[in-house]
Amino acid sequence: MTQLPALLLVGGGRMGGAMLAGWRERGLSQVVVVDPSAEAAKLAGEGVEVVASAAEIPLGFAPDAVILAVKPQQAAQALPAYARFAGRGVFVSIMAGQTLRAIAGMLGVKAALVRAMPNTPAAVRQGITVAVAGLHASEHQRALADDLLAAVGQVAWVTEEALLDPVTAISGGGPAYVFLLVELMERAALEQGIPPALARQLARQTVIGSAALLAASEEDAAQLRIAVTSPGGTTERALAVLRADDAWPKSFAAAIEAATKRSQELSA
Repeated sequence: MTQLPALLLVGGGRMGGAMLAGWRERGLSQVVVVDPSAEAAKLAGEGVEVVASAAEIPLGFAPDAVILAVKPQQAAQALPAYARFAGRGVFVSIMAGQTLRAIAGMLGVKAALVRAMPNTPAAVRQGITVAVAGLHASEHQRALADDLLAAVGQVAWVTEEALLDPVTAISGGGPAYVFLLVELMERAALEQGIPPALARQLARQTVIGSAALLAASEEDAAQLRIAVTSPGGTTERALAVLRADDAWPKSFAAAIEAATKRSQELSA
């Protein structure tokens, strides 16, 4: 891929920093990061300038894309300062809960917008981002947004913004569910007398290895589960407990529903 064009990153926190690292690997021309924190200053380097506020953006700087990575609760105060870039570049928002309509209200109704929901594996370029384009985003601007988001993992596009609520519940929160599984496996290992260091190693590497197997296989998850479940064996006995009265499937479905409803509440 060719060198990325001029970019303005608003917010240099964990996700913004992960995206910047991915862009660096793709090749940068010029990036300005707006973030007042001392930690954000460490992002500066070749092709990357860090400033504390929108007022300090270099005169004449004209970004092709403005990436909005501030905390959602800061949006109303922070975003109007960037309305002057509407009409030229595309705004790519990774703020949870801020709808296209709400963002347009802060930047101007004709701003070219893309709203995206990445997840934390973006930090190791293994994320999954789902995006939706606003009415004024051109094909070229959507392609640029796709390039920027693809720097940290896979990208999928939807046409219905409402789908970002269940997406947030599944992939946005998904890493936390996986980490909880590792916690529970490690705790159970300790309860069975396995030494702490080995319990940790077993829990972590089992999930890491299983994910790698899933990624390498053309079979779906159900088939892989069946393949490792010998009739009458230990795995079958464990799964019988987890699926007793459909408890685990029901509780997981209820958890995703609860997270989806909360995302809808935050978007209202």
